[in-house]
Amino acid sequence: MGRLVVVSNRVALPRRGEPTAGGLAVALKDVLKANGGLWFGWSGETLKGPTTGEVKAVRYQGIDYATTDLNETDYKGFYAGYSNNILWPLFHFRLGLLEYDRKQAAAYRRVNRDFAKALMPLLAPDDVIWIHDYQLIPMGAELRALGARQRIGFFLHIPFPPWAVFSALPGADMLLRDLLAYDLVGVQTKRDLAGLVNCMQDGLELDIDAGHGVTATNGGIQRRTQLSAHAIGIDTRSFATTARKAAFGPDAQRMKASMGDRQLIVGAERLDYTKGLPHRLRGFAALLANFPEHLNRVTYLQVAARSRNEVASYRDLRRELDQLAGRINGDYAEFDWSPVRYVARAVARDTLAGFYRAADVGLVTPLRDGMNLVAKEYVAAQDPTNPGVLILSSFAGAAETMDGALLVNPLDPEAMAEQLDRALKMPLEERRDRWSSMMRGLEEQTASRWAENFLAELEEQTLPAEPPAAWTAPAAVRN
Repeated sequence: MGRLVVVSNRVALPRRGEPTAGGLAVALKDVLKANGGLWFGWSGETLKGPTTGEVKAVRYQGIDYATTDLNETDYKGFYAGYSNNILWPLFHFRLGLLEYDRKQAAAYRRVNRDFAKALMPLLAPDDVIWIHDYQLIPMGAELRALGARQRIGFFLHIPFPPWAVFSALPGADMLLRDLLAYDLVGVQTKRDLAGLVNCMQDGLELDIDAGHGVTATNGGIQRRTQLSAHAIGIDTRSFATTARKAAFGPDAQRMKASMGDRQLIVGAERLDYTKGLPHRLRGFAALLANFPEHLNRVTYLQVAARSRNEVASYRDLRRELDQLAGRINGDYAEFDWSPVRYVARAVARDTLAGFYRAADVGLVTPLRDGMNLVAKEYVAAQDPTNPGVLILSSFAGAAETMDGALLVNPLDPEAMAEQLDRALKMPLEERRDRWSSMMRGLEEQTASRWAENFLAELEEQTLPAEPPAAWTAPAAVRN
């Protein structure tokens, strides 16, 4: 394989002494180092005036990083607008929150085109390009329109809905056609693959071959796009080591001292309406109401780092969580016990690892999720001799393979309460059996294995013999 070029919406330029990155970043950095790679994307900086298209480059630990800026108008339209107000709720089946705006749609296309123009001069003929996530769906088509003939893969890290949901998006067919510029399109789960296949069949009326490939013609050139599911993992051994060390750190020790002999339930993610956080609090309230033997015997710690404060639905969610946590504490707290500890700010990853290891129950209940790596991190963090229990939403992608979890529908608070009661009372032998089964899966399907498998499949794809610039993006979105 030639040089790997990874493209993501945001690229944080490395700095000496910064904290350890998460599993996905580690996996991508490892594969970039192995292939002498380039990581390209938005710098995170916004400019007052027009963008210049300037690319900032730096080399660090064998990887080249290249970033470009956005101006404030494009940031609001491309990122805060179309990506977060339109695509995010659409892909998570939340049509009632979708706020379509043509100017934002135009900004989304324009930024993808500008990114392609900025990346194109940096490419070599034998490069392999790997584009990530919903912010950059059209970028492959824009690169093809500029004459890119390299292998280009795309991976979606969030769910892919069926056509019945996807068709609510104005211009849905154009976004689907953008995917046909790629040689390989990857999603997280079999369920997401079924949604993608359904969109190609019902939305574009294309046939899917026996190998999950779809062939389409553009500019007189036929291109076959492979559709595939690749479940992402974590750096399992590294995270287990981090948790083992963090358990003896000051934060975990303070947590244990404050708990006394009470059991601990933990949940941790950023504040987002897809995570089922209000449903989780209602389920915990139902536990205290229906199983009073747990009163003053269990504490629920929820970390929900604030995000996207500029979006009204996120501000509404924060208010709802504040009210629910306050109500539960008001109804059930004792002078020496608060049933809910709600932290609405970011907590260091190492500290969370120590909390996971100390927790008797990991509560992960998204309403819809592409995978959910918190569930995997909770399992990896456990003490093998005395592991906790994972309660997992059946709507999380991780539910397809984590057979040792207790599955729950987050829309049913009574059922969640029953599973919480079961987890808190589960015998040690059953906990060990469930944990061992999941841990074996995590050790087999790591983040590095996910990256290797995707790139190996991308390398297997047959490229068409086409002249440069044969591909054209959908006519309605060109200047």
